[in-house]
Amino acid sequence: MRRFDAIVIGGGLVGAAIAYGLAREGMVPALIDEGDIAYRASRGNFGLVWVQSKGLGAPHYQRWTRRSAEEWPALAAELFARTGVAVGHERPGGVHLCLSRAEFAERRVRMEQMRRESGNFGFDYRMLGHDEVAALLPGIGPAVVGASFTAYDGHANSLALLHALHRGFVGRGGVYLPNRTITEAVAAPRDFRLGAGAEEIGAPVVVLAAGLGNAALAPRFGLSAPVRPQRGQILVTERAGRVMAMPTTTVRQTLEGGIMIGDSQEDVGFDTGQRIDVMRAMAHRAVLSFPWLAGLQIVRAWAALRVMPPDGVPIYDQSERFPGAFTANCHSGVTLTGVHANVFAPMVAAGALDPALAPFSARRFDVPQAA
Repeated sequence: MRRFDAIVIGGGLVGAAIAYGLAREGMVPALIDEGDIAYRASRGNFGLVWVQSKGLGAPHYQRWTRRSAEEWPALAAELFARTGVAVGHERPGGVHLCLSRAEFAERRVRMEQMRRESGNFGFDYRMLGHDEVAALLPGIGPAVVGASFTAYDGHANSLALLHALHRGFVGRGGVYLPNRTITEAVAAPRDFRLGAGAEEIGAPVVVLAAGLGNAALAPRFGLSAPVRPQRGQILVTERAGRVMAMPTTTVRQTLEGGIMIGDSQEDVGFDTGQRIDVMRAMAHRAVLSFPWLAGLQIVRAWAALRVMPPDGVPIYDQSERFPGAFTANCHSGVTLTGVHANVFAPMVAAGALDPALAPFSARRFDVPQAA
């Protein structure tokens, strides 16, 4: 049996970021990756590093997201220096477009609530009228009433990010174990033995970062991960000259020039198929926002499954029954890469999560039933 300092289960963005962070802490971790048979959210990610919509009613999540956005520039530079892979991170700010007065009013209420809930931490935003939006994003349509803006937002290339994390992880001495499924798990305090393919491996630390697979894995380690799938569809146009200076919630231009259109939210179980009516609705709203998009050809389309906790807020936990076991669950794998690599991983390496992460525990769902 090969032994490691830690085992991370899940080779997507969440697991790869944590594994990279553990290797940077001087550990020798193994990263188990089920491969392309997994419901890999990373391959379908929209690529936003987004703050302004995260944490309504959950100030701890707002702070965590802001912290990650602040960690992103240094992490992107570090990954490029170590791997030569540019992850395409930009942080020009971002806008959420509103196509009616009702949408604009609702967005203002939401943003003001975010500001109130931020307390002394602060949350700076601006509500922009049509002309102000047009100054930031020339070519918007007359249907755009206005938008919310924050300087915290940005975007990146999620596939390049995944590649850089994997390459950086191996370069720091981590061991990558691809195309393996967990077939057996034996847990004891700080002693975990896993059957991974035809091999048995062990470690005093295990991190469950297997996305939707965590729901079944977590109970084996005295943990809970009540996550469910939520489908999102994305359309990509042919490449165009650089015309969008910043991303929006549902439309963004990649560094290569293609325009990504997304943000559908569908509760359809584990169905990764696509629906024409949903794609039509996405394209219609995109053209209302930017009429010039009607002249571009759609060249790719896909669907992927988000990892959604019941309340949409990430779940981070450590096992009381089996110390040394941790879990990380979220639907914002790109946005939260900064904290997963730079903040969460060092906590795991130190042996315990900071008490500041207690509000993210799955124990928040343990509500006693009425008699």
